[in-house]
Amino acid sequence: MPLGMLVEGQWLNQEKDRDAAGKFNRTPTQFHNRITADGSSGFPAEAGRYHLYVSWACPWAHRTAILRQLKGLDDVIGLSAVAAVIEEDGWEFSEEPGSIPDSVNGARYLREIYTKAVADYTGKVTVPVLWDKQTGTIVNNESREIIRMLDTEFGDFAKADINFYPEDLAESIDQTIDAIYQPINNGVYRSGFATTQEAYEEAVTELFEALDHWNDVLGQQRYLCGNRITEADWCMFTTLLRFDAVYYGHFKCNLRRIVDYNNLWGYLRDLYQQPGVRDTCNLDHIKRHYYRSHTNINPTRIVPKGPILDFDTVHHRDRGRDRKFD
Repeated sequence: MPLGMLVEGQWLNQEKDRDAAGKFNRTPTQFHNRITADGSSGFPAEAGRYHLYVSWACPWAHRTAILRQLKGLDDVIGLSAVAAVIEEDGWEFSEEPGSIPDSVNGARYLREIYTKAVADYTGKVTVPVLWDKQTGTIVNNESREIIRMLDTEFGDFAKADINFYPEDLAESIDQTIDAIYQPINNGVYRSGFATTQEAYEEAVTELFEALDHWNDVLGQQRYLCGNRITEADWCMFTTLLRFDAVYYGHFKCNLRRIVDYNNLWGYLRDLYQQPGVRDTCNLDHIKRHYYRSHTNINPTRIVPKGPILDFDTVHHRDRGRDRKFD
């Protein structure tokens, strides 16, 4: 079914994200305000003021849930989670396991949050959404910007003294996030949502060239930017977590699985086993979302039982740099 969008505040079941060549073009996000520690942006970092809307199925929203969890901001920033499957009315809050009702605005559908912020909003209704309870509006709905704010602007409130954007790696982190975005993070969607053979083959070729490259990089160092976990790793992690379960089959990204990569597979397990991360991973939501929401790709809406994946096996990524990573 079409995933729908708002047009001048009215919900329409239509999509406008493929071009004449059959290529998937992601619609840009529209809310880009910033929360700052000193309040200079007009949105000061405060405990209890902000609320995060996510989907456990969405890799972009998953990034923000991970940073909220690992920074120890669960008592500082509230959380709501939509149901796994998108139906005709878009993202919905429900009573199913994993869904967390909207305790701030009492919305049934996520689109109500968008029209509460902008009554005549036109555009996609996406997660994540960072909401300001004081001004009653959306601060930001761009995942990369939200994780940076959670990582760097809430130091006075974070329980965990950990920094995923250290100053000495800042340039490398930004370059790496840029480098993995189009071929990998967005590449799985460019492959899966392509409507011509040419568009699909272009995207899937770029995807696996990039995966091959980063597999080689991870043979020399533990993480993408060296031997410390950074924001870049969490941006890569949420795509890799979903790869074998949904992208390999559902999106036809089937040249290789992540388990077939000696370094990427160990790297994925390494990140999954970091304290607190597994609490944000919901493979049931992930699989049901993709296989039941995208009826143009999977019209039967059947969710496969497999694959069997064990993210808890020993990864050996903590061995010294003088020894091979696997």
